[in-house]
Amino acid sequence: MILSMSGVVLLGIIVFLFFRKDGLKASHACVSALFGFYLASTAIAPSIKAGGESLAGLLGGIKF
Repeated sequence: MILSMSGVVLLGIIVFLFFRKDGLKASHACVSALFGFYLASTAIAPSIKAGGESLAGLLGGIKF
């Protein structure tokens, strides 16, 4: 749960920055959000979630 919340916050910040730099219009952000909601209800959603968790585990294991 914490991983998905931090991912949502990170993606929200990225969308906000794109919106502020005029690289992303409000209509594009709305369409992207709706696409995400519809994609979450498809059969591929568990694979996307597993891929995101795998990437987070990979990035979390990097030591500097």
